[in-house]
Amino acid sequence: MKSICSISILLIYLTGFSQDIHFTQTAQTPVLINPAACAVFNGWERFIVNHRNQWLGANTQFMTTNISAEMAAFKPDMNDRAHLGIGVMFFNDIGGDSQFGHRQGSLTLNGILPMGGNGHTLAVGLQGGVGNRSGNATSLDYRSQWDGQKFDKLILTGDMNKLGSFTYLDASAGVYYVYDGSQNTFQGENNLKVQAGFAAYHVNAPKFKFATGATSEQLLRKYVAHAGVTADLGSSSFTIDANAVQTIQGTHFQTLVGAMLRYRFEDGTYVTGNTQEAFFGIGLYTRWKDAIMPSILIDWKSFQFGISYDITISKLRNAYRGGSLEFSLSYSTRNTALFKGRGRF
Repeated sequence: MKSICSISILLIYLTGFSQDIHFTQTAQTPVLINPAACAVFNGWERFIVNHRNQWLGANTQFMTTNISAEMAAFKPDMNDRAHLGIGVMFFNDIGGDSQFGHRQGSLTLNGILPMGGNGHTLAVGLQGGVGNRSGNATSLDYRSQWDGQKFDKLILTGDMNKLGSFTYLDASAGVYYVYDGSQNTFQGENNLKVQAGFAAYHVNAPKFKFATGATSEQLLRKYVAHAGVTADLGSSSFTIDANAVQTIQGTHFQTLVGAMLRYRFEDGTYVTGNTQEAFFGIGLYTRWKDAIMPSILIDWKSFQFGISYDITISKLRNAYRGGSLEFSLSYSTRNTALFKGRGRF
């Protein structure tokens, strides 16, 4: 049963090759959502690690790990002049008995333009990367290899017996707008932040060849539209953080919406940066017709730690009863940042 399940998931993966990796905690994967979000935050450097264990409880699983680093170059203390965002990212997505996986490294360059010093920012980003996909089908057992008592590897299946390993170039671009009303106050009171963006991934439509002797296929372009708002609830210490992400890639659509209620237990000074906001948040998100995802986020002393769990509600639940567990950890720098103040020179 394990082998049949592994083959089925492999076939789904191959026929659905146009779909990219995804994370539930989209706010913790900014450059995967939009290259123009690179280094657009209250700080100078940011480092993020994401890990997702997909399909818990199934006979085969996929592990996805993403590591990214961003820095704001030539950014002035008051964030009132144009500067650059530079980012590097690497992810590894691999799993199943065939160890069929996807890995990619990329470099992002982002132009960031604060407009008029009134909290409005516009950014345009470009991203280039090198990807690789590979697998090993010889580790799989096929139904035709069952001799009545066991699987016999010596029985020829007549199916493909080798998955190819190939490398390709990838290019993406995006535009990002942010209004941050908190930049106009010395204390973290009456915060209001609105953001929206659009990105296009795989604009060069690289060609894939999954198996020896197979015909080449093109990686479909992916389009991402996203928006979010963060606002204090009156004069209380509670803040609502709502987000929506719409992804379109060929015939595949993915809609993620949800919100997080945050309790602020330490206020931040957004102009001087001497004190940073600290909060604890509980959220609930949904990937439309696929899963619901409760989430927890803790922000304290430049660190953010998030944990979420995908509860599958689609027909995939008939194949397994588990979900997907995801962790994220980020660290951003302000006063002690390496590149802080470089905009003066």
